[in-house]
Amino acid sequence: MAITLVNPADLPEIDVYRQVSVASGTRLVFVAGQVAWDADGATVGQGDLAAQVEQCYVNVGTALAAAGATFADVAKLNVHVVDWTPDKMPLLFEGIARAAARLGTTPAAPATLLGVAALDVPEHLVEVEATAFVD
Repeated sequence: MAITLVNPADLPEIDVYRQVSVASGTRLVFVAGQVAWDADGATVGQGDLAAQVEQCYVNVGTALAAAGATFADVAKLNVHVVDWTPDKMPLLFEGIARAAARLGTTPAAPATLLGVAALDVPEHLVEVEATAFVD
C-alpha cells in the first residue's frame, strides 16, 4: 500500500481522519473537487448536506478508480462546505459514514475542512478533492 496513516501520540485522535499520511507511491493522482452531481450532471440532495457529502465522496471514489486508485491510496482530502458552522458537523459525519458504507471503505486520510462563501452553483453545499499516491 502506498499510504501509511498515523496518529501521533501527542496530537488528538479524530474519528473521521488521521493526522498524518506517509506516501510511498510512484504516481501522483490529483482528483478535482467533486460536487454532488450524478453521472448525468444532476445535483443529488439539493438542500441536504449529508446527502451531498455522501455523493461527493462516492464521486471521489469513482475518480480514484479511474486512475487505478482507492481511498487506501489517498494521502490528503480537502473538504469545502458552504456557510460552515460547527453545528453542521453531525451532517458531515453522517454523509461520510453513508459514503463509507456504499464504498466499502472508510476514508481516513488527513483532511482539511474549509468553510467557503459559495461554490460553483448555489445548489452545491460541499466539494471534496483528493490527492493520492499509487505504486
